[in-house]
Amino acid sequence: MRGVNLRWVALLGALFLSVLVQAAPAAAGVVAKVDIATQRMTVIVDGTVEAVWKVSTARRGYVTPRGTYGAKYLAAMHYSKKYHNSPMPHSVFFRGGYAVHGTYDLAALGRPASHGCIRLAPGNAATLFNLIRSHGVGGARIVVT
Repeated sequence: MRGVNLRWVALLGALFLSVLVQAAPAAAGVVAKVDIATQRMTVIVDGTVEAVWKVSTARRGYVTPRGTYGAKYLAAMHYSKKYHNSPMPHSVFFRGGYAVHGTYDLAALGRPASHGCIRLAPGNAATLFNLIRSHGVGGARIVVT
């Protein structure tokens, strides 16, 4: 009889732990969701929408890669070797030479205009950069749809 009781206790303990694990919050981090169709980025921090900003993605003849990417590295100021040493402030690189970064061409935000990168207003790029830096690059995701 005692063996049966111990089995029930073990079973109930396992069920309790299972419920606790399922109820635990998702891992903290920063997710930048880019919608190419609307030219908008939604920034989610620790599961809460923090901002929605206009972006510029690839114009005709170029591609902004779609998919889910981890942030690879940050550069406070990067200059494009491929495109005439163009400034790329507050760059968050996510796939090879592709990055989310600030632009000074504010009039182009909200429509496709880039060579493939995801452009933001400089202040928004700085905010995203600092959020990712403070939460850790490894926990940041860029989702492009």
